[in-house]
Amino acid sequence: MSIVKGYAVAAANQPLAPWTFERREVGPKDVRIEILYCGICHSDIHQARDEWGGSSFPMVPGHEIVGRVSKVGSQVTRFKTGDLAGVGCMVDSCRSCSPCQSHLEQFCEKGAHFTYNGTEKDGVTVTQGGYSSAIVVNEDFTLKVPANLDPAGAAPLLCAGITTYSPLKHWKVGPGQKVGIVGLGGLGHMGVKIAAALGADVTVFSTSAAKEKDARRLGARNFVVTTNPEALQALAGQFHFILNTVSAPQDLNQFLALLRIDGTMTLVGAPPKGTEVSAFSLIFGRRSLAGSLIGGIAETQEMLDFCGKHGITSDVEVIAPGQINEAYERTLRSDVRYRFVIDCSRF
Repeated sequence: MSIVKGYAVAAANQPLAPWTFERREVGPKDVRIEILYCGICHSDIHQARDEWGGSSFPMVPGHEIVGRVSKVGSQVTRFKTGDLAGVGCMVDSCRSCSPCQSHLEQFCEKGAHFTYNGTEKDGVTVTQGGYSSAIVVNEDFTLKVPANLDPAGAAPLLCAGITTYSPLKHWKVGPGQKVGIVGLGGLGHMGVKIAAALGADVTVFSTSAAKEKDARRLGARNFVVTTNPEALQALAGQFHFILNTVSAPQDLNQFLALLRIDGTMTLVGAPPKGTEVSAFSLIFGRRSLAGSLIGGIAETQEMLDFCGKHGITSDVEVIAPGQINEAYERTLRSDVRYRFVIDCSRF
């Protein structure tokens, strides 16, 4: 075992604080990564504060991890010391069920082993995340990060990037399509960049008129303030696909009305309470309402390669570990453009 430094939360009503803990030794198929940067995802806040239930403490959050490989096991073939590598939301799965065999490990029938607030494959060892100085992960759940990408900006790709890339690819977004992105935050701004790189005509829907300049800079051709009902009504029936990234309560029906016949709106945000959807919003137009959860390991690597090809990274604000609690509060106020990233070299 080796001792690493990190930041942990001891209980749901406590702030995060420095904590030292043990990582396992590098096994034959393992990769040890000295973490350079780790993004702060809104789901970190939900779990650190036990807002979804089932959180276990002490907890080291973080699943948007980029660092340098410092040691590899004897059977590792894909990585060598010094490689830039990433770890996303999962560190293992059963590997034998139908979803795992189909490269959809996030839907593992026995339950994927998540990077923190979960357990290793032994079912006993608690996983601890990337708000730390180092991590040890099986080679098969370690990602290659393109060398041309800024490591700090690449870190959020491991969650925000794949969360938006996966549905855009699954629903075959591309040239000639009108695509809406609802919300311009950590997820939404990645959705704009990726959809634009796929060749779509992108419109951003936001409650904040102040974000229009950013939306267009990121690749959107159009911008709509959702508090203006007339602006929404004028776009009825025009969109092939809408990616909804909002985690706050909202009226989904107003966005479903914007879809063309056979159009789809996919949810990647997770509001705390259920939302009523009118059957008529779906029946008239044969529209679909769907959801999407991150992506499998192969698709996550595909996303990283795509971002490397197109030079796509997240817009980030890099912070020191001592600023994590402040960053949580600022995230809740939407006071970040558009993702906080912890400089883990400072642990």
